[in-house]
Amino acid sequence: MPDSLVLYSNPMSRGRIARWMLEEIGTPYRTEVIGYGPAMKSAEFLTINPMGKVPAIRHGTTIVTECAAICAYLADAFPEADLAPPLASRGAYYRWLFFAAGPLEAAVTDRDLGMEPNIEQQARVGYGSIETVLETLEQAVSVSEYIAGAHFSAADVYLGSHIGWGMQFGSWSHAPLSSTTGSASVTARPIGAPTGSTIRPWLPSRNIRQPDGSRSLSGS
Repeated sequence: MPDSLVLYSNPMSRGRIARWMLEEIGTPYRTEVIGYGPAMKSAEFLTINPMGKVPAIRHGTTIVTECAAICAYLADAFPEADLAPPLASRGAYYRWLFFAAGPLEAAVTDRDLGMEPNIEQQARVGYGSIETVLETLEQAVSVSEYIAGAHFSAADVYLGSHIGWGMQFGSWSHAPLSSTTGSASVTARPIGAPTGSTIRPWLPSRNIRQPDGSRSLSGS
């Protein structure tokens, strides 16, 4: 496998989102599995991500962390994959890509941790209330097949990953997002790379190099 494009990940991480995006661009890449604990906080890995977290990617000499940034970077770095709209048409693309990275993830995480803001606190948090976030999301994905226009994009990868995760683990407490046009199309979409599989961000990936140098068909 080539070393020009490397994914640093762990099977139990958001690295599965980055893997989906890498499969969509269809360019060969290598995966380095980073174990939680000492390996992820090692001096060597901290040169990749000082936060000591995965995922991260290295493309040549460029290192990118944070899933939304990885998706946006790869869409721009590999324009032949056609995963970003033209610059003049990127309003919805940027809006929903970072809606998922900001209000959606924060609201769902707070709920999962039992830290939802009360009425007085809602004005002080960026997302307000999780009810508003989920209603906004449901309205958005019900409008069209894809979130940022007529074509599938990196925004669908990132937002679709959050929707799939939320449906699988019960983060949505009301009307199922899987019934909407957009989310159903994205979660059932064939993978961009020539594998013939159906995308699910939480599925195992291929060609993973384990810490001992061996390769496995499992992981993220």
